[in-house]
Amino acid sequence: MKQDMIVILDLGSHENTVLARAIRALGVYSEIYPHDITAAELKALPNVKGIIINGGPNHVIDGVEIDVLPEIYEAGFPVMAAGHDKALCDVKLAQFTDNEEEIKAAVKGFVFDTCKAEANWNMKNFVADQIELVRRQVGDKKVLLALSGGVDSSVVAALLLKAIGNNLVCVHVNHGLMRKGESEAVVEMFKNQLNANLIYIDATDRFLSKLENVADPEEKRKIIGGEFIRVFEEEARKLEGISYLGQGTIYPDIVESGTKTAKCVKSHHNVGGLPEDLQFELVEPLKQLFKDEVRACGLELGLPYEMVYRQPFPGPGLGVRCLGAITRDRLEAVRESDAILREEFAKAGLDKTVWQYFTVVPDFKSVGVRDNARSYDWPVIIRAVNTIDAMTATIEQVDWAILMKITDRILNEVKTVNRVCYDMSPKPSATIEWE
Repeated sequence: MKQDMIVILDLGSHENTVLARAIRALGVYSEIYPHDITAAELKALPNVKGIIINGGPNHVIDGVEIDVLPEIYEAGFPVMAAGHDKALCDVKLAQFTDNEEEIKAAVKGFVFDTCKAEANWNMKNFVADQIELVRRQVGDKKVLLALSGGVDSSVVAALLLKAIGNNLVCVHVNHGLMRKGESEAVVEMFKNQLNANLIYIDATDRFLSKLENVADPEEKRKIIGGEFIRVFEEEARKLEGISYLGQGTIYPDIVESGTKTAKCVKSHHNVGGLPEDLQFELVEPLKQLFKDEVRACGLELGLPYEMVYRQPFPGPGLGVRCLGAITRDRLEAVRESDAILREEFAKAGLDKTVWQYFTVVPDFKSVGVRDNARSYDWPVIIRAVNTIDAMTATIEQVDWAILMKITDRILNEVKTVNRVCYDMSPKPSATIEWE
């Protein structure tokens, strides 16, 4: 690890990720760790230059006020405490807002003057470090990668290809929950253009059978995640030397799946949905990166701009956009309406300015009129949001004429739909996805 590092100890703050991003924006690498890390564990981390103890409203767990271990103050690292009134008198104190520029100004002196950290955090160094770490972890064994074709898995694939070449085996599973034409595009890009060792599996019926009559979002996510692993295990048994599972886990996945001082927002298939009897060791080279950093990593690896800035797509796919228990007719309504939305956003140039946009179809119908007769069909809800790190999001104010054109096309071309709505909810209080 070439980068100097500032360690953030999570003592219940809501602003840990904002703080980490602010320090990285100064050119210094930063990672977040639990409040109860030991001095030995801290000293085992590479190139630690200083510690920031970040307190906040979640500092009481099960009625007990948490604190860092006293030995942390004696570990030999400079310490800054924020929102934490128990710190020793010689510890630097600070109060942070959720404004990245203000945080940068507040910590700059501590990071560079007190900790003597160097501004050597950049994607070129990160990629070189991760390639070295992957080679050290994997050796001459093989890695099986879940390649959805999304940004995260694509960047992981590119990084692992540079690190271990032909020892990477990519598996693309069509679980029947892909967007229109998505699986075909994945095969074309990775197998035909990037010459990756790619195995294609059509498991549509298998997944939809497992998901039949399952309405709870968390249960759906965990079924999809668990079934993914089962498919990989079956594929691995056909191959020799598979010891590792590569994943595109990124930092917001870990935060939202729950930490010691943060409640679970939603389980991610690559965090909360993994079976306890997993047969592989995980390879997750992007797990400390935010979404914008993943894109920067992809460009550093030489991936085309179009791939790196493609639409984010959740691991469970359209399964979390076909709300409630999945049915094939509603799933098809989601797929077709989403294709129309993406096509019209591209025509209007919004695909280059809006971070994420998609449709959802809830599990209830409404009365309408079709062909001069009463209809009882599904509504489609359009969602378009902008964000930097997926931790917060704002609503795109789409031009009314564009929304009307999209609405007309959906109502005319998707025969099981009679109503189109636009979601105006930011994150928070909503999440980016509906489930």
